[in-house]
Amino acid sequence: MRKVHAKSSRGPGLATWMIRPADGWRHKTRGLVKNRMFLLLGLIGMAFAASLAINAWILLFFWPHPLLGIQSLFLVAGLAVTLTLPVLIYHHLITPLFHLRHWAQRARGGNLAARIPIPSTGEFAELAQDVNALTEQLQRLTREMRDEVSAQTERLEQKSHTLEVLYDVAASINTSRDLDDLLTRFLTSLKHALGAQAATARLVTPDGHMRLVANLGFEPDDQRCRQVLPLGKCMCGRVADGGDLSWKADIRQCGRVTSDCDTQEDEPAMITIPLQHRGKTLGVYSLFLHEWPEHLNEDMDNLLTSIGRHLGMAIEKARVDEEAQRLGIIEERTHLAHELHDSLAQTLATLRFRVRALDETAQDASAETRREIDQIKDVLNRANVELRALISHFRAPMEPQGFVAAVEKMVETLRRETGISVYLQKEWRPRKLPAEMETEVLRIVQEALCNIRKHAQAQHVRVLLRNDAEGECMVMVEDDGLGLQPAEQGAPGEHIGLSVMTERAARLDADFRIESEPGEGTRISLAFHYPKPRVVEFTSRNDPPAQVAR
Repeated sequence: MRKVHAKSSRGPGLATWMIRPADGWRHKTRGLVKNRMFLLLGLIGMAFAASLAINAWILLFFWPHPLLGIQSLFLVAGLAVTLTLPVLIYHHLITPLFHLRHWAQRARGGNLAARIPIPSTGEFAELAQDVNALTEQLQRLTREMRDEVSAQTERLEQKSHTLEVLYDVAASINTSRDLDDLLTRFLTSLKHALGAQAATARLVTPDGHMRLVANLGFEPDDQRCRQVLPLGKCMCGRVADGGDLSWKADIRQCGRVTSDCDTQEDEPAMITIPLQHRGKTLGVYSLFLHEWPEHLNEDMDNLLTSIGRHLGMAIEKARVDEEAQRLGIIEERTHLAHELHDSLAQTLATLRFRVRALDETAQDASAETRREIDQIKDVLNRANVELRALISHFRAPMEPQGFVAAVEKMVETLRRETGISVYLQKEWRPRKLPAEMETEVLRIVQEALCNIRKHAQAQHVRVLLRNDAEGECMVMVEDDGLGLQPAEQGAPGEHIGLSVMTERAARLDADFRIESEPGEGTRISLAFHYPKPRVVEFTSRNDPPAQVAR
């Protein structure tokens, strides 16, 4: 075996020339000269050529001669051996090497069930047995590793569930992954502890409003659980604006302060707890009672204030986590853009340069050749434009000010870069979409505007953003451009962005529609629902804590 290895290390050998090498392999012509097998075949050929020359010379000058028949017999035998030698080489060398290369390709592709046919005799029979044994061992180790990983994953999941239960009992604030669920859970506990008939939880939005997060005990159409309330007007808003805990023994005058709030005669008392972090109010707990509890005192005041501060820490932590997630998405998208720019973009640039050089050197080529070169140039140019647009899409920043600000930035960019008249119609109530939902909706709007830029040839564009108090949201983008041709709508590969938008809408469980007629423009609409706040049935003060509806 060592001798065979020494021979193969000197040059690529016969197998390299008879089996197509892998992509990127450079042929080495000097290896053909140095290969002993080819030298041997060359010497044999030279010997037979010399023998034939001598035989011809003898026939010319010494015919008839008694040794000529024997010599001719040896020549025929040698010729037969020479012709048989390549067949033997192909059978005993080329074919085993072909099987070995085929096995390597399958194994590299992940098919560990690949095996090499075992020859009946020869060194390759032992090599094939060793390789097959190695493959079986690798397959067994892979299977064992997969089973071990599966078992470890299952054990980790069990430990994770156990830790979640433990952390939920010991430190619910630090373990809750859903802020709304955390606020609802503590609101339920406080409602039961204080004997409140109903309670609400609200978060302060960046635009100066309070968004309803949880509603315990009120009907959904009750004024006291409106989706959005302004700061500084009703009692809840004043507490959120001022930051001090408020106990009101008679709130029947609250409805007279502002029309945004309403009270009932059966709930004259209310406790409002600000949820603060470092002196900044991030939300408000409001608990409504039939009568004023006797056990409320300064200690209870401090306890409720402490709960509000801990919950404020939880809110801030959730917002920091959301911001970190948003930055992580931006970083990943930027990384993808850099990878595309450094790899595929450079390759396309090289191809375009090569095609230009080919175009310059093929000035005298036929018209068909020139036409093919022009088509290649057009395809490369389109691919380059599409790639640059994709890189720009990945680099598009996520606006920290929220959904509406991000759409405004997209609209302004379209106006500035294309000169198209774009009208943004904002009927959007102050409301922050969940991070994942906001990302999907923004990408749909971005893709729609990108299609208008590239294909529509539009003069006017309208973008509509609308939502209502019930959480129904709609986004619409329409233009007066060329519209979609029927063939383009059904052709594979055409307008792949429309398919991407459809898939994004499906992830939102939204109603996505594309309306278009040739020459009549295109309208893209997306209707979706904001996640509903948690609501439970009305409970009396003597009932156990209400189970929060999920």
